Amino acid sequence: MMLERGSAPPRATRLSALAAVAGMALLFDASHASADTVVKWLHLETVPAYVKMWEDIAAKYESEHAGVDIQLQFLENEAFKAKLPTLLQSDDAPHFFYSWGGGVLKQQSETGALMDLTEAMRADGGAWEKSYNPAALKGFTFDDRIYAVPFKMGTISFFYNKELFQKGGVKAEDIKTWDDFLTAVKTLKEAGITPIAGGGGDKWPLHFYWSYLVMRNGGQQVFEDAKNNEGEGFLQPAIIKAGEQLAELGKLEPFQGGYLGANWPQTLGLFGDGKAAMILSFENTEATQRANSGDGKGLAAENIGRFPFPAVEGGAGAATDTLGGLNGWAVTKNAPPEALDFLRYLTNAENERLMASVGMIVPAAAGAEDGVTNPLVRASADQLAASTWHQNYFDQDLGPSVGRVVNDASVEIVSGQMSSEEGARMIQDARELE
Repeated sequence: MMLERGSAPPRATRLSALAAVAGMALLFDASHASADTVVKWLHLETVPAYVKMWEDIAAKYESEHAGVDIQLQFLENEAFKAKLPTLLQSDDAPHFFYSWGGGVLKQQSETGALMDLTEAMRADGGAWEKSYNPAALKGFTFDDRIYAVPFKMGTISFFYNKELFQKGGVKAEDIKTWDDFLTAVKTLKEAGITPIAGGGGDKWPLHFYWSYLVMRNGGQQVFEDAKNNEGEGFLQPAIIKAGEQLAELGKLEPFQGGYLGANWPQTLGLFGDGKAAMILSFENTEATQRANSGDGKGLAAENIGRFPFPAVEGGAGAATDTLGGLNGWAVTKNAPPEALDFLRYLTNAENERLMASVGMIVPAAAGAEDGVTNPLVRASADQLAASTWHQNYFDQDLGPSVGRVVNDASVEIVSGQMSSEEGARMIQDARELE
């Protein structure tokens, strides 16, 4: 899962790129060749203002630590996922990189490519470890060993165009249940408005629907049983019902034409251009829809509303259960000590509060949440604060093998190419093959 992606941001001389044509070659600014220690930082952030903030933080750190050069490297989201496994085993491995936690991070840790951060974070009475929200560390800890530094938390929710809702006669406050949501979709279509911007080309954006429906129907115990291959696994009735509800949504044709080929930047741009009424997306959607819109301005902040994924009547899950990220920075085994020192600096309460103040993150650093001033991001922060169960993205938590099948099945079910039971069986088969 991902942070929102778009076209690569304009780069200052210090930001490097990983060009697709160049394969694994990392391009660095030769002007920094004389630095005593180079720290290579691989990210996939595309909002220019956010990258600029990171550059400023890095520059401040460099000014206080002579001989250290922090070099930012960029990869687009899908290229990041495709190239990272090979990159981690190469001489060009970054010293730290963006992580979604969950099963993917666990698998990376088992290859020996990552540095075990437990001793470093628990030194001096655990001061570094205790500087984060305990929940933020959970997705990065396996068998009581820590493999990434927390950066931010987030939750997936619906964002909507207030003008299109008004034009279509839909009120967001009336959308409390899944049936209410389907009614809103029908009402918008009848008004000639595309209800939802959908990103089927990248697949993972559509797995949010299936995942949330599984959570709302089954609750935490059903998902945990399926994840651990207990009982009926992913063939449990509540999970089958979730797929049936997703198929019901698909039959309404709620997405834009050609949605099965639309990547995530295009999907954000569609919403930002006012061509769809809703998008199920990340907490920083206000910024990313703007960055990916045709005019670079997108929807005005005051024209964007937000509401949580609706409840399912009769379901075991609560409306206060949340799906989203626990994102951080994984450190590679050969990273220099300066990489750890910089990460501690980058994610301290002061810097996380600064990033939160511009709507960039919901901070993982304890005490930094007061920096969240953007109303839409603050709504996500408040929802997380009241969460009764926060679940990492399914495609990350279940590991790469099962996660890919979850994404594939979600697209197949919503597009009517596969039944709910067929999709559940495909996921269960993948789980049993692990």
